[in-house]
Amino acid sequence: MPVTSVTTDPEALTMTVVADFPVPVERLWSAFADPRQLERFWGPPGYPATFDRHEVHPGGISHYWMTSPEGERFYGRWDFVEVDEPHRFVVRDSFADAQGEIDTSVPTGVMTLTFESTPTGARFTAVSESPTAEALEQVIAMGQAEGMEQAFGQLDTVLADLRQYALGSGIRTEMLDDTHVRFTRAFEAPRHLLWRAHTEPELMRRWLLGPDGWTMTVCENELRVGGAYRTAWAPEEGHPGEPFGFEGENLVIEPERRMVTTERMSGTDLPGTVNDLTLDEVDGVTLLTLLITYASVEQRDAILATGMTDGMETSYARFEREVLPTLG
Repeated sequence: MPVTSVTTDPEALTMTVVADFPVPVERLWSAFADPRQLERFWGPPGYPATFDRHEVHPGGISHYWMTSPEGERFYGRWDFVEVDEPHRFVVRDSFADAQGEIDTSVPTGVMTLTFESTPTGARFTAVSESPTAEALEQVIAMGQAEGMEQAFGQLDTVLADLRQYALGSGIRTEMLDDTHVRFTRAFEAPRHLLWRAHTEPELMRRWLLGPDGWTMTVCENELRVGGAYRTAWAPEEGHPGEPFGFEGENLVIEPERRMVTTERMSGTDLPGTVNDLTLDEVDGVTLLTLLITYASVEQRDAILATGMTDGMETSYARFEREVLPTLG
């Protein structure tokens, strides 16, 4: 975990996050200066950010929103006061509306971000200063400290060379807490092909099969927010196992970037999950991230014990081997 400390100082009205990374300070700065990189970590898991404006110069404005797994948007705005590349920038940090206008019902704070070289790489320090003690209590109660720690905990993946970091290593599994598990896997392919592979039934039937010996018998998806989907599998003749399927609803659809769905086993009253799939491309390598929210730790452990991760890797390897070469 790159975050080394998160502290609050009620007297100074500040919250401070410190994180260390094994990269040059210029590389760390670029992750904050480039909106496409910033989108990959600014926001805790399940609440990725979208920046439609990011002007890193004095007088510049950034406007962004975080989208929840349910599709709700939370807007923010930065007004740049100081910029000293690659060492420091200072912004007035405000809540905002969809048009980028400041939400005056919530106090505006000041956030100072500093970047410094260390013997092992670079250190990032974020100091958020609230205008009043009440405002500081408000942001703490909203979970901002935990959210910033989770957000910056994703930055090491953004900074990594994906070819060295993830290609060829198969699927990675991270237990974030009792009800959240994050799976990541890299593909040497543009993300629009991964999006097609997850949304076009004729392609899904060719690879999304788990272990050998199974056939996808149903693949239906009304690919829109609120649309329903249904998938089902059955063993091939002579192969052990019982048919099963899943169904759910599309909560978020951002073509070629993100898809959030509910998922429950068809024909049962078992609790469902929320599956949050994102695709990020860097230099021709796409990192697929699947964040699954379970109803309980018992459900999480029971599902993982079925060999789910092995089945996912078998399917992804099949996609790379049999489908990807045919997509050009």
